[in-house]
Amino acid sequence: MTPAPTAHRDRAVLAIRRHSSWLLPTALAVLAGLLRIVGLGHPHELVFDETYYVKDAWTLLNLGYEGQWGDGANEALLAGDPGVYATDGSFVVHPPLGKWIIALGLAAFGADSGWGWRMGTAVVGTLLVPLLTLVAKRVSGSTAVAGIAGLLLAIDPLAVALSRVALLDGILAFFVLLGFWFLAIDGPRARDRILRAGPSAWGPVLWSRPWLVAAGVSFGAASAVKWSGLYVLAGVGLGLVAMDAVWRRRAGVREWYVSAIVRQGPASFLLLVPVAAVVYLASWTGWLRTTGGYDRLSAENPLAALWNYHEAIYAFHVQLSASHPYASPAWQWPLLLRPTAMWVSRPEIGSTTCGWSDDCMAEISSIPNPVVWYAGFAAALYLLWLVIRTRRARYAFPLAGLGVTYLPWLLYPERTVFQFYTVTMLPFVILSLAVALQHLTRARESVLLPDPTEIEIAFAAGAAQRTRARWRATVAVFLVVAVAAAIFYLPLALGVPEPYWLWHLHSWMPSWV
Repeated sequence: MTPAPTAHRDRAVLAIRRHSSWLLPTALAVLAGLLRIVGLGHPHELVFDETYYVKDAWTLLNLGYEGQWGDGANEALLAGDPGVYATDGSFVVHPPLGKWIIALGLAAFGADSGWGWRMGTAVVGTLLVPLLTLVAKRVSGSTAVAGIAGLLLAIDPLAVALSRVALLDGILAFFVLLGFWFLAIDGPRARDRILRAGPSAWGPVLWSRPWLVAAGVSFGAASAVKWSGLYVLAGVGLGLVAMDAVWRRRAGVREWYVSAIVRQGPASFLLLVPVAAVVYLASWTGWLRTTGGYDRLSAENPLAALWNYHEAIYAFHVQLSASHPYASPAWQWPLLLRPTAMWVSRPEIGSTTCGWSDDCMAEISSIPNPVVWYAGFAAALYLLWLVIRTRRARYAFPLAGLGVTYLPWLLYPERTVFQFYTVTMLPFVILSLAVALQHLTRARESVLLPDPTEIEIAFAAGAAQRTRARWRATVAVFLVVAVAAAIFYLPLALGVPEPYWLWHLHSWMPSWV
């Protein structure tokens, strides 16, 4: 007997669900990779701070430390001559790990084109997309929510742009999100162990937490890319104490507050911070094993010399307040007031054509998808209200990531910072949006009066279903608009020439020009 069509359908649905754990992240990784890797050699110029990081990465690869480059180094590099560096150490103000990742691309593809300069960041930026998909699935429990989050990140112009230039912030975003994925695995396990232990005076001290150790490795790697990873590490440490206190109170631990700080707090610190410090220190291995790096011989003990170097780096950072045309203080970031134009090209009118125009403009900008960006911050406020009302961790998780990647920057209003730093915040903005959309489209309970009749029960159930259907339709329309906006802004991530009038249409605010 031939199986019924519904049986075929059911088996197909079950197969898709069974394999969705790897099919969905893989499909989104392919989409992300196409946008980030195809045409990676364009433009054949050192874009924005690539002038520092590409050359630093090349000397790391060849010397083990960042060496100095003389006048005309950029021109020589563009001409395919990367050997015009000196062996004298260069004063650099960011740790080496991000530049080592850029160096992997240089080792594979050479230093004579953008393929080598940018392949490291392109691969990391591609991996960021399936990673967010995994995080969203674990936080929400929904494949659809995971797919929405991954898709919005895969096509987001800011995420694409920072994957196609050899800057450090996309790499930083990856390690931060990786650490939060490990936390998303560790948290429920730690909570369940505390709840199972039940009421007591102090509650258990949890030492066997391998995923927390893994998070420490990730945050140590983030700090070894840029020091702003230390903000994340510190914020996560405080968050762990707060969550542990909440779980102990729910479990009936009498001294829940003191126990979370005095007993579990030191244990969590020892599981998280020392391994992060080891990873950070390991990133300086090339500098420690050689003698040519900047300040390397400032002390006989290499670790003392490294400390001297870090004092110089710290002094640089705290005094960094030089004006820059694209500087944007952190309070402006949610409003998206001043994106960073990292590369701009406007050929002489008539010298080239783009479609039907001979007045062309090409740009690589840090403008994210504005529809998703603004909606994401609105969603974060909504999640904050839900956290206050429900006390549910799934709503707090995106806010924690957004908080540790954004709030510390508000402490430095005078420092010269840029809007493209927000690529580290972007996964949590999108995760906030996806989780908020999930809540809006949830199945709702019927509102019933006391002793309802069957007709009243049916009417209330129908009303709840209609409300859910309306929200689903609204969300579907929103996602269509969001995808259309991403496609509209992608030329500004890819550096694609377009008619000047069309380029100007992207500037929703005068400050975007």
